[in-house]
Amino acid sequence: QVQVVESGGGLVQAGGSLRLSCAASGRIFSRYHVGWFRQAPGKEREFVATISWGGGSTAYADSVKGRFTISRDNAKNTVYLQMNSLKPDDTGVYYCAAEISSAYAALLKYDNAYWGQGTQVTVSS
Repeated sequence: QVQVVESGGGLVQAGGSLRLSCAASGRIFSRYHVGWFRQAPGKEREFVATISWGGGSTAYADSVKGRFTISRDNAKNTVYLQMNSLKPDDTGVYYCAAEISSAYAALLKYDNAYWGQGTQVTVSS
């Protein structure tokens, strides 16, 4: 079993940057694909980015491509989401999810994942 905890959210002006962290417990976190999702007020949760267990494969939502970068440090059991050029539309609660799967990380829906409690990101205009 894996527990994940997000951190790094906050209030930032448009154009600014934040780095979110997803810290996990468990010795085999390095075997988990990890995804970042977000949910804006009144909207459904949406996919943001994903990274394979080894870090060699990543994928992004079109809305964040070129601005966000997902990475991981398995020695620290942590996955990061570097968010640059933030826009007010990026506002929401950001969640990370971890799942072991033989599927490609880019195709994973995270339906059977361990989820964190989320961290709030607010981008002011």
